[in-house]
Amino acid sequence: MTDPLEEQQITVSGSALRAMRDEFQRFLMEYRFGLAEVETKISILREEFQEMHAYNPIEHVSSRVKSPDSLVDKVRRKGVEPDFASIRASITDIAGIRITCSFVADAYRLFDLLTQQDDISVRDVKDYIATPKANGYKSLHVIVEVPVFLSTGRVHVPVEVQFRTIAMDFWASLEHKIYYKYDRLVPDELLAQLKDAADTAAELDARMERLHREIRGTGIDVVAL
Repeated sequence: MTDPLEEQQITVSGSALRAMRDEFQRFLMEYRFGLAEVETKISILREEFQEMHAYNPIEHVSSRVKSPDSLVDKVRRKGVEPDFASIRASITDIAGIRITCSFVADAYRLFDLLTQQDDISVRDVKDYIATPKANGYKSLHVIVEVPVFLSTGRVHVPVEVQFRTIAMDFWASLEHKIYYKYDRLVPDELLAQLKDAADTAAELDARMERLHREIRGTGIDVVAL
C-alpha cells in the first residue's frame, strides 16, 4: 500500500518563490555594501602610501561575498537555523577581504590603521601569526563591523578581514588546493610536508624582513622590495 505522505507534493507559488529570492538577494546585498565600505578604506590607505610614502605595505587585495550555495553549505555544516536572523548572528565571514603584505610587520600595521578608524568596530580577532594553527596556517583574522546606510535605515555589517604575507598566502593557496583534491582526507605524509613548508615560509618571512630593515637603515631606496 502506498504511503499517502509519499504522494503529497509541496507546491510554492511563483510569487512566493520570487519573494524568497528577493529577500535572499537583499540579505546578501547588505554584505556587498559592507564589503565595499571596507574596500574603500583599504583603497584609500593604499593610494596614500603610493602617493605620499616611499614604501607601500599592501601588495594585493582580494575580496568576495559568499555565494548562495557556499552559504547554504556552511549553514548546514554549522547546524545554524535556516533563518536570516540566525545566519546573521552565527556566520560572520559572509563578506571577506584578504590583504596580502610584504612583511609580518605590515600585517599588524595595516590591522592597526584599519581598526583604529572611528566607524569601525572590532568584533573578534584571531592571531594565527602569533599562534599558528597545528597545520602551520598563519594569518591575522579580524571581524570588523561597519555601518551601511540604506533607504530603510542604518545596518551594521560584519566583514572578515585577513592579513597575511606573500609567503603565507602562497602556502594557504597550495594547502587549499591539496585539501580540495583529497576531499579533506589528506594523507599524513602530505600533512607533514605541508607543515614543513609552513615552517620554511615563516623562516623566509623572517629573513626577508631582516633584510628589508637592514636596507632601510642604509638609506637605500626600497620601493621595489
